[in-house]
Amino acid sequence: MTQGERRTPARRTVLGAAGATVLGASTALAAGTGTAQAAAADRGADRTPGRGHGYRSLPVPTVIGHRGASGYRPEHTLGSYRHALDLGAHVVEQDLVPTRDGHLVCRHENDITGTTDVADHPEFASRKTTKTVDGVTLTGWFTEDFTLAELKTLRAKERIPGTRQENTLYDGRWTVPTFEEVLRWAEDEGRRRGREIWLHVETKHPSYFRSLGLGLEERLAKLLRRYGRHRANSPVFLQSFEPSSIQRLAKLVDAPGVVLLSGPSTRPWDFVEAGDPRTVADLVTPAGLRWIASYAQGIGPTLDLVIPKDASGRLGTPTTLVRDAHAEGLILHPYTHRNENTFLPADFRKGTDPTAYGDSFGALKRYLETGIDGIFSDNPDTALLAAADLTARD
Repeated sequence: MTQGERRTPARRTVLGAAGATVLGASTALAAGTGTAQAAAADRGADRTPGRGHGYRSLPVPTVIGHRGASGYRPEHTLGSYRHALDLGAHVVEQDLVPTRDGHLVCRHENDITGTTDVADHPEFASRKTTKTVDGVTLTGWFTEDFTLAELKTLRAKERIPGTRQENTLYDGRWTVPTFEEVLRWAEDEGRRRGREIWLHVETKHPSYFRSLGLGLEERLAKLLRRYGRHRANSPVFLQSFEPSSIQRLAKLVDAPGVVLLSGPSTRPWDFVEAGDPRTVADLVTPAGLRWIASYAQGIGPTLDLVIPKDASGRLGTPTTLVRDAHAEGLILHPYTHRNENTFLPADFRKGTDPTAYGDSFGALKRYLETGIDGIFSDNPDTALLAAADLTARD
C-alpha cells in the first residue's frame, strides 16, 4: 500500500469532554468522502424516538475495551468487562468460540490452556490433545472438547502473568462467561447505567468450527435476535478475520460488520481454504476496500497498517489507509493499544523493563491523529485520556 500524509485532508472534527470519558461525535467528514459516509450513516441509524442511533452516534475516537479491561483484569471475564465500563470504555469486546454442545463462550482462543485452570483439574487430564487450527499446531485443552457444564467448573486466570503479575490477584475469581450471559449482563448494566452497552463481537476461527459442525454465525445470529441486537442500529459490532464470516452474518442480521485485517502478507484463513490468492495487502487497496464496503461497515486493521514501523521498531509515515477507507464509507477500529513497553513502538518505550509502562500517550497521539474512528485498548482509561487530549487541541 502507498504511503501518505500524516493527517488526512480536512480531518473530521472530534468533540469531547475532558477527563476519563469522551462524549463526542463526528461532525465533519473528510474532504471528498461526505456523500459515502452520510449514506452509510443513514443506513446505520434509526431516527425513531426512543431508539439508538447506530454506530455513527458513538464518540469519535471510540475507545473499545479489548477483551474488557484486560490490562487490569483477566481477559474475557465479567470482571474485565465491568471494569472496562467503569473506566469509561464506549464499547466492550467479546471473542466467541463454541463448546462441544454448541454454546458460545467468551475466550480469545479455543485453546484454554493459558486462560483457565484446566491443567489443575485431574478429571480433564485426558482431554489434553494436539490439534491444527488454521494451519497452526497447538497442544492443550480446547473448548470444543468440553460441554458447557464441564467448562463452568473451570476458573479464568491471567493469560500473560509474566507481563501482568498484578492481574494474577484475580485468578480464579470468575468463570468463563457464555455470550448469552454477557447479553443479559449488558442489559442489566444498561439499565443500571442508563445507557446502551455496546459490544464488539468476534467470530474466532469460523471456518475451522464450521468444519466440526459447530458453525458460529447461525448461533450468534439466533442470540442477537433473541436479545434484540440484530438491527442496523443495534449497539453491537460483528467482527471477524474471515471475510466470509461477515458476509454470512450480513445475510442473517443487519448489525454492522467489521472485517479484521492482520499483516500485509497474510491471507485470511477462509481465503487459504478457498484458494483465493488475495492477501491483506490486496484488501487494503482502494479496490479491496470497495469490495469490503459491499457487505461490511468497517475494518479493524492492525495498527501497523495505519502507521508502519521501520526496521528498528519505530513509527514511520502513516499510510493512506484511513483516507482510502473513509472514501468507501468504512470506519476504522485498529488494534491493539497497550501501555507496557513490550507492546509499544520502540520510540515510545521508557527504560529497559519490558513490563513497565512506556510513553503510551505519545504513541496514542500519533495513532489518533491519523483520523481513525476508534481503537482497541487493553487500557481504556489511558486511551480515553489520549482522546480527550486530542479533542482539546481540535
